Amino acid sequence: MEIQSQSSDETIRFMTKLDELMEKMKATFSTRTPHLNGEKYLTNQDVCKLLHISLRTLQDYRDRGRLGYIQISGKVLYKETEIIKMLEDNYSCPLSSDF
Repeated sequence: MEIQSQSSDETIRFMTKLDELMEKMKATFSTRTPHLNGEKYLTNQDVCKLLHISLRTLQDYRDRGRLGYIQISGKVLYKETEIIKMLEDNYSCPLSSDF
């Protein structure tokens, strides 16, 4: 077994790959939404982006009881499954083109 120095090409390639992997991991963890008991929770920003709505419209959905949420110390979270259910419940089938 050959001993590698810190300046060897193989060591430099290994360290470069390791740095790339660390950057990918940081990016992944910075955008990761935590799960709790198998449920994924979304923030206001996540839901607005997903539904293409404003924060004010999202607030209106909460106020009118159209969308369930959890509020803890000012932080509002939504169950992803409830967002999907709301979309499915409001789905309107296309009209048949058979006349």
